[in-house]
Amino acid sequence: MRNPTRSTIAVCVSLLLCAPALAAGSADAPTGAVAAAAPAHPAYYSRQVDLQFVKQYAVLPRPQGVTIVDARPTARKYDIGHIPTAINIPDSQFDKLAPTLLPKDKGQLVIFYCDGPECTLSHNSAYRAEKLGYTNVRVYTAGFPDWIKAGNLHAVSVAHLKQLLDARTPLTLVDARPKERKYDKGHIPGAISLPDSQFDKLAAERLPADKAAPLYFYCDGLACSLSNDSAEKAIRLGYTNVKVVPEGWPGWEAAFGSGTAAAAEPKLEAGKEAGTITVASFEQVLRQAPGSIFLVDVRSEKEFASGTFKGAINLPIDTLDKHIDQLPTDRTIVFFCGAGGRSGEAHDTVKAARPQLRTVFLDARIQWAADGSYTIAGK
Repeated sequence: MRNPTRSTIAVCVSLLLCAPALAAGSADAPTGAVAAAAPAHPAYYSRQVDLQFVKQYAVLPRPQGVTIVDARPTARKYDIGHIPTAINIPDSQFDKLAPTLLPKDKGQLVIFYCDGPECTLSHNSAYRAEKLGYTNVRVYTAGFPDWIKAGNLHAVSVAHLKQLLDARTPLTLVDARPKERKYDKGHIPGAISLPDSQFDKLAAERLPADKAAPLYFYCDGLACSLSNDSAEKAIRLGYTNVKVVPEGWPGWEAAFGSGTAAAAEPKLEAGKEAGTITVASFEQVLRQAPGSIFLVDVRSEKEFASGTFKGAINLPIDTLDKHIDQLPTDRTIVFFCGAGGRSGEAHDTVKAARPQLRTVFLDARIQWAADGSYTIAGK
C-alpha cells in the first residue's frame, strides 16, 4: 500500500512548481481590458475595454501611439459632447474618412466608442478597422454615457462653441493661457483671461457667483493641459456645468480665423419682467465689459458701505430724484439693490423723468461680503 503522506507531498510539490507559471501568465492581461472576451451581443466586437483603460489615454497633452475614435454622428453627437482627445469618424462615413484620419501605423492602439451598450456603431467601426489591417483595435462599449456618469471632463468642439457664441447663449468662456504671451496676441471672441497659473488668485473675481453657470475652458490645443487643469479646479470649487474645448485656440483659428477684433462685446439681455435683465448676462458684462454700463446702488449709505459691485456709485432711492440730471446718456444705467424692490422703483422713476436714458434694473437677491465677493440669485 502506498504511503498517503508521500502521495500528498508529491501533489503539493507539483502544484507549487506550476504556480509561478500561472501567476506569470495572469500578469500579461491588459489593465482594464476585457481581452478576447465572448461578446455579450452578437454584433459586439470581441476585444473590449473599460473606463479605467480609456482614462489613461484621454488626457492632455494627448499621448502618442493611441487614437480614440468617436463613431457617432458629428453635429448631433460628437460636437456637443465627446471624450477629450477623441477624433470623430462617424461610422456612416468610415470608408470615406478612415484612410486619412486613422493612424498610418496599423499596429497602433485604436479605441472606438459610441453611445453605450445599446449602440453598435463603435463595434461596426472596429470590425471595419480590422479589415483595413489594424491589429490593435479595442471598443469601449460603455461609451460616452459611462464617461460622463463617472464624472470625467465633458469636451465640445470649436464648431459647437461657435454656435453657442453666435446664438449669444449665456456662458463664460475662459482662456487658461498666459495673458500677455498668449491671450493678448489672439483669443476666441468673448473669452476672458484667467491664466491657470493665477486661477486660485483670480477665480473668485472672474468666474460667476452662480456655481451652476456654464463654464468653457480652452488653451493651446491638444498639446496643452492648462484648460483641463483649470476645469478640474473649477469643479473642485463647486461648479457643476464645466466643459472643455480641447482643440482650443489653434482649432478655432484654423476653422474661423484669428480676428479677435470680431469679438462681440457681451450685451445685457432682457429678463422676464419689463426693464429687468438676466443675472447671467449682467455678470458676463460686469466681467468682460464693465465700462459699457453705469452701476447705481440705490440702497442706503450704510448698506452701500458694507459692500457693493466694483465701480458702482451710491444714490439712495429717497434721494435719487435730486440726481437724475447727473445720470449719463452714453451708457446703459443698471440700478440694483438687495432684493429688486428699490431698484425697480429707481428704474420707473428715471424712466418717467428722462425717458431718453437707457435704464434697466436687477430683480435679484444679492448679498455682498466684506471682501467684495457676492452671491446673486435671480427671481
